[in-house]
Amino acid sequence: MSQLIRISAALLPVFIFLVVLIFIDSYKLVKFRAVVVTILMGCIAAVVCSLLNGWLRSVLHMDIDTYSKFAAPVSEELLKALFIIYLIRSGKIGFMVDGAIYGFAIGAGFSFIENIYYLYSLTNSNLFVWIIRGFGTAIMHGGTTAIFAIFSKSLYERDPYEKLIKLLPGLAIAILLHGIYNQFFFGPVFNTIVFLTALPLLILFVYDRSEEALREWLEMGLDSDAFLLNMIISGNISDTKLGRYLHSLKEKFPGEIVADMLCFLRINLELSLRVKGILLMREKGFTTSVDPELKEKLEELKYLEKNIGKTGRLALSPVIHTTSRDLWQLYLVKR
Repeated sequence: MSQLIRISAALLPVFIFLVVLIFIDSYKLVKFRAVVVTILMGCIAAVVCSLLNGWLRSVLHMDIDTYSKFAAPVSEELLKALFIIYLIRSGKIGFMVDGAIYGFAIGAGFSFIENIYYLYSLTNSNLFVWIIRGFGTAIMHGGTTAIFAIFSKSLYERDPYEKLIKLLPGLAIAILLHGIYNQFFFGPVFNTIVFLTALPLLILFVYDRSEEALREWLEMGLDSDAFLLNMIISGNISDTKLGRYLHSLKEKFPGEIVADMLCFLRINLELSLRVKGILLMREKGFTTSVDPELKEKLEELKYLEKNIGKTGRLALSPVIHTTSRDLWQLYLVKR
């Protein structure tokens, strides 16, 4: 029974916190399968980090205490951040709240493997050690990666240029917080209390800001997308600035390519409206069914994108802004 209590104290708190994060997300943007995959990626990061840390300690000639205070925060946060970077750059994270969930899931997987290792190694340690590791160290791993994901997502979509540089501030903050935690300036109990108090407040603030941003995006985008789509379907697009712009492209592209551009724009608008409709239904508690025509539309979009070529896509860039949130729309509708 005492061993079961130690295991529970070491492993369960971080996963309970993760479940709470998923539960309070009004729009349920992150699927359960995606969370499981992210946890597994965190587990892999922990295994790789264990091997890397052993090699770095021998190369740097550091004792374990010095290494854990100054070098481990850098290697561990870098490895945890890699999958989050992939998710952001591939457009799989649409809002900061997504980043918080994905980041905490990475940390949960990382801390799970780490605590399993310590449970096996420290068989004679008392319950207090596992309470600190479960409520302190594990939450720290989830929290620092969540903070990295939140800051990186926020900065990444503000500026279309030098996007990789936008990832550095969040990574620096994660490493700094991890390093401060490992110093134990005020003891492990104080560090644990601080993280358990500050992290929920930060996450709640992020959730509130993220849902506000999502509502604004829905309200502004829904009307404009519906208006443009109606103009295209009704044939009145020529009376708009967009129609005149598309007409001007006939001087640079063959007529059939311009027609494909218009079809490409129409399907993008249809998919965008579908995503916004899905989110509005989820907010009200409704479940959404799979559109049988969705696969066909995605295949047609892929064909048109290839047909108009890179130059054609650049010509449409004033009309279709391929931001990270637009990529996320396509990712969401494909799911």
